[in-house]
Parts: sequence; structure tokens; C-alpha cells
Amino acid sequence: MPVKPSILKRATVARSRLFRADEIHLRFSNGEERTYEKLCSGGGPGAVLIVPLLDADTVLLVREYAVGLEDYHLALPKGAIDPGETLLDAANRELKEEVGYGARNLKFLKRIHLSPSYMEHGINIVIAWDLYPERLQGDEPEPIEVVPYPLADLMQLIARADVCEGRSIAALFMAREWLAGNLIDVSAPVN
Repeated sequence: MPVKPSILKRATVARSRLFRADEIHLRFSNGEERTYEKLCSGGGPGAVLIVPLLDADTVLLVREYAVGLEDYHLALPKGAIDPGETLLDAANRELKEEVGYGARNLKFLKRIHLSPSYMEHGINIVIAWDLYPERLQGDEPEPIEVVPYPLADLMQLIARADVCEGRSIAALFMAREWLAGNLIDVSAPVN
């Protein structure tokens, strides 16, 4: 296992309402020094991404506006974990707010990172099943369209132009493998 580099200096170089950018000066075990920039999270308890299963082969997706794309896209429901909330409680709340269902069963699958080379952000993937109708008021600026989709057609789904979020694509494959009994517990949840 490689020896982690030493942090020589860390400084915040930018800050917004949601993000912080840090500049980090490192010295590697071979003596080389480099300066990296890292996009840091806002300091909250984290986030969840939910794979809601309406039945054994139907996943519920949401179509919502993504300002990064400046367009609508189809993805899995997700949201922040509120202070004092467990990640499973947050997943069930977000499910009720965005999809209009609660889940009697929720299971943490894995924490993943979108771009660990320069981003601190991670998200906890939770699979939800045995759903029942229940809606909570969310913070979305407009109603979210819920789109049922068969997991058996996963390859056709990810080929669509409006399905482009990597976290959702990864979570859908993980859920499919979990349902098939091929995915074991791989990591502990991080709150």
C-alpha cells in the first residue's frame, strides 16, 4: 500500500453557499511536491441517492431540471441528509418528497464518489422496496415527473440522451446486481 502524501499547507481559495474550494500543497513519499485544488462539500451530513423499486423489475426515475446541463434529465431521486437524520431516514423522506412513495424496506448499498481526483463529494446509494403511496412537501421549484422504467431494459435506458448522470447509472447497475444476488455488502455507510 502506498504511503499517503504529507499535507504541507491547506488554504480555502473560494467559497459559495454550497461549495468550498481548497488549495492543498502536498509532499509525496518520493519527495516530489505538488499543489492540488479540491472542491469540498458544504460541511453538511451528506447526501443519499435512492433506487426505488415499485416491484421486482420496475424502478422509479424522476425527470427534473439540471442547471449544470441547462436542461431536463432523467435520474434517480436524491437529496441532502438533514442534520440529526440517518441516511435511511433521509432516503425515505426524499423518496416521499420527490416520488410520492415511502418504503417499508431500505438498504444501504454503497457510498460512491463522482470524481475523487478533485472532488470531496460522495453520495450514499440506498435501495428501497415494498413501496406505499405517501407524499411529503419537498423543496423543488416545480413538480417532478415520475417515470417508471423496467430494470430489464437497463441498457436501453442508459443509451437515452436524457440519461446522463453517472451516479444514477452506477446505482442502477448496482441495484440490478443486488437483486440478482451478485452484490454483497462492500462498504459501511458514511453519514
